[in-house]
Amino acid sequence: MSTTFPGRTASMSGPAGDVFTITPDDAVDLAQTTRAIYVGVTGDLAVVAASGAQATFAGVPGGTVLPLRVARVLASGTSAGSLVGLV
Repeated sequence: MSTTFPGRTASMSGPAGDVFTITPDDAVDLAQTTRAIYVGVTGDLAVVAASGAQATFAGVPGGTVLPLRVARVLASGTSAGSLVGLV
């Protein structure tokens, strides 16, 4: 695929250049650290941040994009669904 801006480096504040489906797992990190997560189905989202800190975001509405640098989405504590990582 061609790009309109060859030779330009993507910035963290720019749009995502790739996406992947997230399957929550308590033991395995994501293939890539996210720059954001799309939550398709309302629920709680338990994550391990790129820094190693853990947090649970309660009651995230479906259709929300959270600008989070996440290394892992935990199965324990996550009830949100249809999760997509943006990188």
